[in-house]
Formats: sequence, C-alpha cells, structure tokens
Amino acid sequence: MKKEIIINATDAETRIAIVEDERLVEIFVERPEKNRMVGDIYKGRVAKVFPGMKAAFVNIGMKQDAFLHFSDIGDNTHEYAVINDADDADDNEAPVKPFNHPRIHNHDNHGRFLRVGQEILVQVIKEPIYNKGARVTSEISIPGRFTVLIPNDPNEMIGISRKINTVPERKRLRRLAKEVKPRDFGLIVRTNAEERDEEVLRNDIRNCLDTWHDIDTKAQKMSAPNLVYKDMEMVSSVIRDLFSNDVSRVLIDDKKLYKSISNYISTTSPQLGNRIELYRSNKPIFDLYNIEQDLQQSIEKKVPLKNGGYIIIEHTEALISVDVNSGKYIGRGSYEENSMAVNMVAARETCRQLRLRDIGGLIVIDFIDLHDERNKKKLFEEMKKELRKDRAKFSILPMDEYGLIEMTRERIRPSIMFSLSEPCPACSGTGRVGNRTTLFDKIERWVRRYKEKNSFFSKLEFVVNSDILEQVKPKIKNMRWRYLIFSRVTGEQEIRMDEFRVLQKNEDITEMYGS
Repeated sequence: MKKEIIINATDAETRIAIVEDERLVEIFVERPEKNRMVGDIYKGRVAKVFPGMKAAFVNIGMKQDAFLHFSDIGDNTHEYAVINDADDADDNEAPVKPFNHPRIHNHDNHGRFLRVGQEILVQVIKEPIYNKGARVTSEISIPGRFTVLIPNDPNEMIGISRKINTVPERKRLRRLAKEVKPRDFGLIVRTNAEERDEEVLRNDIRNCLDTWHDIDTKAQKMSAPNLVYKDMEMVSSVIRDLFSNDVSRVLIDDKKLYKSISNYISTTSPQLGNRIELYRSNKPIFDLYNIEQDLQQSIEKKVPLKNGGYIIIEHTEALISVDVNSGKYIGRGSYEENSMAVNMVAARETCRQLRLRDIGGLIVIDFIDLHDERNKKKLFEEMKKELRKDRAKFSILPMDEYGLIEMTRERIRPSIMFSLSEPCPACSGTGRVGNRTTLFDKIERWVRRYKEKNSFFSKLEFVVNSDILEQVKPKIKNMRWRYLIFSRVTGEQEIRMDEFRVLQKNEDITEMYGS
C-alpha cells in the first residue's frame, strides 16, 4: 500500500491529508482561532463527583468542565491535591518526589480518592464537541518520536507497537527498553523505533523525561485551573506520530513549513529526509488525487459507490446510521450475488468514510438483505479487515437477522463535518453547508487555478452571499498583489453561504476553473 502525507497551508488554515493508494482516508484541519487540545496537560480542580456515573467533572478553565471517568483515573491522583497539613518543601528545595499509590483495579475505588475542590493533573484525550467538555485522564503520557513515557507507573509497564511484527526485533526493543527506561516510569516503544539503535532511544527518552520534569515542577507551583503543558501544533504532532517508514512521501506547499519539518526530521529520523518534498506547482496541491472533491463529499449525506450504488450517512443525537442502496448498479448474477457485490463495495467505502469524517459513537449499517450465512460472514470479515487500517479503536458485531451490522468507533476529535461546515440557516440546522473559512479557501484555490492559465493582471468580480459580504470582502481584496488581480466583491441574497461566483466582463467563468 502506498501511503503519503499531503500538507496544504494558507493564512486561514492548515490541512493535512493522509492518502493511501491515491485515495484520501484521513484529514486534519487546524485554524488559528481553534487550537487543538488533545495532549494538553492542565492542573484542574474537581468540580463535581458522581459515584453513580463513575465519573467526575474537572474545572480546567474552559467554558465547560472536563469529563473524567473513574476508569481514566491513575494511581497518582493524590499528587497535586492541596493538603494543608502536609510537609511542603521549602522554596529552595527540589520538588518532593510524588508519592506512588498501589495500583487499584476497581474503578469505584479510584473514584473514592476524589473530592470536590481537590486539585488534580489531567491530560486531554478527547476534544470538546457540541456542548460537552473535553474528556481527560489523570494517567499522563509524554509522547516522543520513538517512545511514549508514562510517569509514576508502579507496574513499570513496557509495551511494543503491534505494527512491529518481527519477533527478534520485538525482543531486541523490549530488552533495550528495560535497559534505558527510568525507574518508576512506564514506556511504550512506537513503530518509528524499529531498527533504531540504543543511543537514539536514550535521547528520545531523555527529551521526554526533561519535558515531564518541567511539567511536574510547574504543576507543583501553579494554582488550579491552569494550562501546564501545551502539546505540539497539529502539523508537528502528525509528523511526529504518523511519519514512519510506511510513508513514501510528505508533500508540502509552504516553504516555511517545509523547512521546519525538514529540520525536525533531520535530527530525529534523517533516513526519512529525502521523502519530504516542497510542492512548487501553481495548481492547488489538493487537486492531486481529487482530495478537494473527496473533502467536499465528506460533508454530504450521499456518497456514490464506484459500481453505481450509494450509501446515505445520517447523524442523529443517539447514533450514526449508514444505509446501503444498489442505486444504478445492474448486476448480471442472482439477487444474492448482486446484493453481495454492492454490499462489499459499500463496506469498504463505509470504513473509509468513518476514518475520513472521524465519526465516533454507535454506528448502525443497514446493508442490502443477504440470505446466505456464508456471505454474511464474508461481509463481516471484510468490515473487520478494513477497520484494522484505522488507528481508532472499534468494536463490531456480526450481521443480525435484519441485515444490520452494529459497531462502535472511538472518537478523538469532532467529526470533520463540524470543521468544514456550519448549520444551514435555511433549514434551522437540520442540514449543513460549508463554513466561511472553507469558502474563502475555496475562492483562493479557484484563483490559483485561474492564474495558472492567466498570468496577466486580471479584473474579476466575486459574488458571495450578502450576509457574509463584509467578512469576505477584505480577505479577497488582500489577494490583489499576491495573485495580480483587481477584484470587486458584491453580494446576492440568493446565493448559498458556501458558494460563490466569479464574473469577468459580465460573463460567469466560475465553472471554467472549478469551484
């Protein structure tokens, strides 16, 4: 399988696409006004404890309190609690080494340690979504390029990435991990560590340890709620976590970002340096492999299949439903054979869409009815095979008597639908349209396609929805000298908020250069 990372950076946003065999499978979007939170570490204060829910809510200084399930409470929960009768270290002394409590496997017992007002160190593991706060854990982990360090682990657990599947290499890394791991820490050896020597792992662990000591020192001195540690920006974290030997190329269309990533990789994984390329064409980088088209499709309910069928993806409060339809597919076999042909393609596309849209929670897939139990089993196995390509955790049940497959998928960040779109004002939020940042990026990509074929100074009129005219106008005007265009921006009430038109000498030329 050919795997590539394609990075598109503009003033408004940075987008990172993961492409497998020239098909988009994952997308990350980062905007200046909406910072990523996963990996950030806070010193919080317990706001509420609900033993019946086996959960607590922690004030970390955000609009909504963070959610802490008892199963996410580690054994070092007491460390940062404010205990007035404790012997505190003098200002001149080194911080007192945190006290490690014996590991407790009962989640209820974990929760008994919490009390309202207690200060606790937590790390974000899921982004906030809708009106829900972030999900956090008190089991802190410090990720490096090759290892993940787990502070205050009394079991001193060592884990080796499942993607390292050669037995001699797993044994070598486990032996090496035991030698270099600090005492009272757990350690996970990442896929990138495969075939790396001892000194590389030692340096990586040393960097993680320095980071932890900084966090620990700051946390001891800070009051709650407070941000103690900010994880890497989206691009850096994707490169750190996903750029490994199985990635054939990283293609970037921004010089500054290209230099930054090249410098980072030259110090951590120099053997991968020749796989990083600067994209120099005027043609928008996401026009490669039809990434832009796939992105637009990712916010739509209907997804066409290559054999003429289609699937409908519906979001509700309780679950996500996927309905499989044969559409224009005309098979030459029996009903069972034709149904199986559509279902198999639909299963692969559904798994791709779950990754691409980052859909989490309960998912119910309504396949076309099958009667042969062997076909039902084959379809189920195909779903499992495709889901194993996904980094998110999943659980799936075999097809039931009604032709339904039920599954759950871990959600880490909000679905891409909420990054690329906003509720449609025409239907009171029951549908969605592309948001304003996405609209401006679409306009800029259109201009780049236009300038690829028209190098002279041009006069163009852009038409957008009247309600967003004043917001969009200055951004389009700012493109004047970058792309050598003289632009006039006008508004029409009838045009959708995620659409635009371009006129030249009163002629609509929008479709000539894509939209």
